[in-house]
Amino acid sequence: MREAFSNALVRLALADPKVLLLTGDHGYALFDEFRKRCPDQYINAGIAEQNMVGMAAGLARVGFRPFVYGLAAFVPIRTIEQIKLDIAHDDLPVVLLGDGAGFVYSHLGTSHQSTEDIACTRAIPGLEILSPADRFEMTASMDRAYAANGPVYLRMGKSDRGDVHAGPVGALQSGKLIQVRGGRGDRPGLIATGSMVRAALDVAQPLDLAVWSAPVLKPLSADDVCAAARATTGLVTLEEHSVLGGLGAAVSEITSEHHPVRVLRIGVPDRFSAHCGTHAYLLREHGLDTDSVRPRISAFCTAIAPGAGVAASA
Repeated sequence: MREAFSNALVRLALADPKVLLLTGDHGYALFDEFRKRCPDQYINAGIAEQNMVGMAAGLARVGFRPFVYGLAAFVPIRTIEQIKLDIAHDDLPVVLLGDGAGFVYSHLGTSHQSTEDIACTRAIPGLEILSPADRFEMTASMDRAYAANGPVYLRMGKSDRGDVHAGPVGALQSGKLIQVRGGRGDRPGLIATGSMVRAALDVAQPLDLAVWSAPVLKPLSADDVCAAARATTGLVTLEEHSVLGGLGAAVSEITSEHHPVRVLRIGVPDRFSAHCGTHAYLLREHGLDTDSVRPRISAFCTAIAPGAGVAASA
């Protein structure tokens, strides 16, 4: 997925000299090709992310198309005020690239883990949020971000979990879900985003559950969410993000207003990590690995099965 990101960025910059890449002293190997082919469009702003975002706002005002790259713990989290006031308030076409979202930078501890970025950015007016699941969604997300007339946050999670699509997905429509697996209508459906789409597919196969990917988290289509709810008996959301304020919250907000249905939100509990370790270890610690997710979804299937009666809220 990171290769697809790099390729898309080079392609956009070669086609449009107004495209600029700003980085906070990160991603050298990732941007080797960009620096080789577009050296005059590359700016290393140093370890000064807040200044970098302000610089991007100024460049956008004079007609450039800045892409601002940093670790998700810093872009957007460290720079949230600058994103809000310098970029989003004036609806400037700046693309914010938050790499390593969730637990990707696991060994570096809480300071470098980002499980609150969706919640923080969802509340900023006018800021679109993209969360690709594989290389095909990444390419489509980059094209959508470039075509946007306003600010975009593109969230990059674990990049080596494999494809979830067989080929290109085409242009991403505003807030549309992409169904990646069919399933039985008498069982719940899974809506996942980013790295958790792969986990959703692994869990869904033996249970014969439908799976939708949500590459566009804001705006999120109420029509699509309700259609998924009507096609199933309940919804399960999966995200490598806090259960507060992310995909699960967005789906629950939509269904509570438009199509009340049981929703099981699977994400990071409301706590910090107790220990450092590998990415796989932290998924286990927070109950996001497949072995932890599968029994929760199986129990939810049983609880909401036709004739099971009214169960407690998930």
